[in-house]
Amino acid sequence: MMKRSEINSLVRAAGAFYQKNGWILPPNPRWDVTDFGLGDYKHYGLILINLAEEIEYCEKLMYAQKGMTTPLHYHKKKKEDIIARAGSFKILLYPPGDIAQTKGQEFTVNICGVPTTIKGGDTIQIKAGERITLVQGVVHEFYPDVDEAIIGEVSTANDDVNDNYFLNPDVGRYPEIVEDEPSLLRLLSDK
Repeated sequence: MMKRSEINSLVRAAGAFYQKNGWILPPNPRWDVTDFGLGDYKHYGLILINLAEEIEYCEKLMYAQKGMTTPLHYHKKKKEDIIARAGSFKILLYPPGDIAQTKGQEFTVNICGVPTTIKGGDTIQIKAGERITLVQGVVHEFYPDVDEAIIGEVSTANDDVNDNYFLNPDVGRYPEIVEDEPSLLRLLSDK
């Protein structure tokens, strides 16, 4: 569970970091704050804003603090570019399939548009301005390796509810919230 006060604090931190880095948010952005249902947002957490949600494509602006990880997952439909917009992040990668069987297996990902051969289980650093392209089925986990980072995503159509396949069965996409103070804004998960 996340407390509303924790969510509000993260929204404030993200908003200040976006502003500090020159990101002007659109009117009424759609915010999403998650602990992935694991109850430990400092280790498994992410703040997202959906900038574009179209039938053909999606764009997100994500914020994370050092220590916050988006857990291992893959998508069956979505192809995405994950971009370091401010700061940098590390991304752990496996080719499609069972990670126990694909550890050490060579496969190719595009980094800044350049095909790059890596091995399952490799961790790649993506620096400010760089991007990595992930095709369907590539298993990935990412986290900032600096105090704060803005991570962008441009992808084919997005379906957070039905096209996120987390390897940890305990992961839930949206947190349960303890209402300990008034909400600063409405989240995607708020009813």
